[in-house]
Amino acid sequence: MTRRNEPKPSDSRELLASVSDASADTEYFSPIPAGYRKGKARYVIVMGTVMSGLGKGIFSSCLAKLLQDKGLKVAPIKLEGYLNIDSGTLNPFRHGEVFVLDDGMECDMDLGTYERMLDQDLSRANFATSGQIYSDVLHKERHGGYLGRDVQMIPHVTGEVKLRLRRLAMETDADVVFVEIGGTVGDLENAFYIEAMRELAYEEGPHSCCFVALTYILEPRTLGEQKSKAAQLGLKQLMQLGVQPDIIACRCEHPVSEQARQKVSVYGNVPLERVFSMHDSPSIYMIPAMLREGGLDFEVIRLLRIEDRIDLRVERQEWGRWCDFTDRIGKETREVTIGITGKYTSVRDSYASILNALEHAGIALQAKIRPKWIETTHVS
Repeated sequence: MTRRNEPKPSDSRELLASVSDASADTEYFSPIPAGYRKGKARYVIVMGTVMSGLGKGIFSSCLAKLLQDKGLKVAPIKLEGYLNIDSGTLNPFRHGEVFVLDDGMECDMDLGTYERMLDQDLSRANFATSGQIYSDVLHKERHGGYLGRDVQMIPHVTGEVKLRLRRLAMETDADVVFVEIGGTVGDLENAFYIEAMRELAYEEGPHSCCFVALTYILEPRTLGEQKSKAAQLGLKQLMQLGVQPDIIACRCEHPVSEQARQKVSVYGNVPLERVFSMHDSPSIYMIPAMLREGGLDFEVIRLLRIEDRIDLRVERQEWGRWCDFTDRIGKETREVTIGITGKYTSVRDSYASILNALEHAGIALQAKIRPKWIETTHVS
């Protein structure tokens, strides 16, 4: 005997059959959140080749600063390859300080660079790890989010990455989302991020994404010249993953020579005018001027076709304020020694926020700050 509201066995079989039939035609997963307007936001993806520690966060934040000064809304996000859910348990000796956001998220120190450079308060939406991505995918699978499909790296894991980027673009109403991929091209742990970016550029359409490859130009002292072979091989590896860089930024101790830029241009398949020297600077706050002088900001704007969104009047005002700040760098009239106590003093990045705060204070007061490190590991 069948109860009044209980479906008949035949109805149940038809329902299961319809689900089975439909599952053959779709993955039951869309990486596009409800309400997302394709074409509203653009994406600048920054990746590093040759080695880690090139300064991707500094480069990305400086470029974002230049676009922000033109009246554009920018939103940064850092994608980390490690399986930790956050950075709270990482050893400062290996990864530097843990930067804590307003909402309590413990994240990479690069988020501090973005906050200082852009004068923005960031949140957990601006930081993701492989651990977070996999955790979210597995949670959805356990709760039927994929409706019986076999969960795979493509489209589900890469789709979760794209979903986060698009949600960030919607929540911040950003004109440009800056995506920094941690680690180095070729690392297993960040390979799915690069694949996700390739898919994102394909799905968003032409002029939606700008790929920036940060590479390193070697300067062996025994040779007395710059060598670009490592950079060439790193760029080749990136292109083998299906990503053609639009812009190449060359890290180096000294300005990159024309000969090295030409070789990088040819092997990277990038016009020479889009191969930039990002050599060492006395202060990271002088890097925006270096990039602006080379015309990098307008190259990005032209690639993304957002010339109609910039406000040159706003840029003149904001750039004037920035120059007033940077003009004070190196104009110290006195010297102040400040002691810093801690148990990780052998790695300066462990106290990056303190050092930056002291630097800001020193610039404002035209005083040269000399930190004196006091190791407290064995102090009872």
